[in-house]
Amino acid sequence: METQILFAGFGGQGVLSMGQFLTYAAMEAGKNVSWVPSYGAEMRGGTANCLVTIADEEISSPITENPVTAVIMNGPSLDKFESKVMPNGILVLNSSMVDRKPHRQDLQVLELPVNQIAEEINNPRGANMILLGAYLQKTGVVEIEKVLEYFEKIFKGKKPSIIENNKEAFMTGVEYARQKW
Repeated sequence: METQILFAGFGGQGVLSMGQFLTYAAMEAGKNVSWVPSYGAEMRGGTANCLVTIADEEISSPITENPVTAVIMNGPSLDKFESKVMPNGILVLNSSMVDRKPHRQDLQVLELPVNQIAEEINNPRGANMILLGAYLQKTGVVEIEKVLEYFEKIFKGKKPSIIENNKEAFMTGVEYARQKW
């Protein structure tokens, strides 16, 4: 099995962190992985995206024009990447920041109001982890239990409160997907 996941949004939304976190979690789970970041010159507010490839076998190329899944954090990223998702692929949307429905009818579309949920749990910086948790619960690309085992390792060197806040946000996304999707 090999799958490619594109994460896209504005700089500062944690898009690259989402992809990097998934890369580390998949690597710790024994998968072959690659992470290819891309971002504009701006530190915050510019474009940011990354492509994560996860495979059981050796990865032939870390680049693809047509990922299986796109995890989209804002409207401009939907405009840019909707057409690139493989036919019958998955589109995961932050409906708090995307103000339109996808045009394509051949995609499985999963929407959740990530920013609203993050505010409700008093963790506005945790929006990316909420979306990642929901995505992983829905797809099973990496088992939730495995991801939880590696939180401390992936966030090594961070304050315990930061690790706990991210874990809580992640599990909020997991629970959302269990109940709504």
